[in-house]
Amino acid sequence: MTNAMLRLLIADGNDRDGRAKRADAVGRTTSQAFAAVVADLAPEAVCTLVNPADADAVSGADFAAFDGMVLTGSTLRLAEDGPSVQRQLDLMRAALEAGLPVFGSCWGMQVAAAVAGGDVGANPRGPEYGFARRIAPTGDGAAHPLLAGRGLAWDAPAIHLDAVVGAPPGARVLAANAVLDVQAIEIRYGRGLFRGTQYHPETDLDELAAMLRMSADDVVGAGLAADHAAVDAYAGDVGALAEDDGSARRRRAWRLGIGDDVIEAVQRRREIGNFLKSLS
Repeated sequence: MTNAMLRLLIADGNDRDGRAKRADAVGRTTSQAFAAVVADLAPEAVCTLVNPADADAVSGADFAAFDGMVLTGSTLRLAEDGPSVQRQLDLMRAALEAGLPVFGSCWGMQVAAAVAGGDVGANPRGPEYGFARRIAPTGDGAAHPLLAGRGLAWDAPAIHLDAVVGAPPGARVLAANAVLDVQAIEIRYGRGLFRGTQYHPETDLDELAAMLRMSADDVVGAGLAADHAAVDAYAGDVGALAEDDGSARRRRAWRLGIGDDVIEAVQRRREIGNFLKSLS
């Protein structure tokens, strides 16, 4: 895909502490990792990275200078409120009111839903750590351009406790699974259009492994692993998929119960590619 002079604003959902922890664990911030994915999918795109949780990050942003915006995942929670959260709600509201197309994953989707009047909180069916399994399109999602190229069901990287537990009025829920009724969504607000996912199509497998290790306390607390050693072993298998090839990859993927929708980068990033295509 080529997008001549596509101008993208990528807003990191983390505050300073979250960005530092992510950089220590993964080697780059969430917005830097997202920009790298955009560079792979749309080499001609120009990405501007901002940190809206910071007081001075997006003041006076000229949305007319951009073709679209992305709000990434975050370790923050909307229930915490506070300036770092409010600034991101304000950014999302302003971007959509200005008519900017916006994509968000996980935290980004939660912020958009909250701005538009939806309900966000701890998922009563529990968290998803590692992969969201057997995601399937809804009636609205079956032929939706955000999910173009997806099959009847797919798995995707996922790390979340909170979720959109009530879609905003007028929103189109595009995908769901047995754990969560809102895995992908389209929201019209102001003159803008938001499309996003609760799962992480932008997350590479080595980064997912690092995020699992960062979340080890929560994974154990949710009863999904017996102890930190079990989380580390699972994360090791996930991360090794990024280095395996041929028969070794097939054997490891079989053990983890995942397929090409996770292993193959183009397919794993399908929603990102579709969003970029919609901007071109």
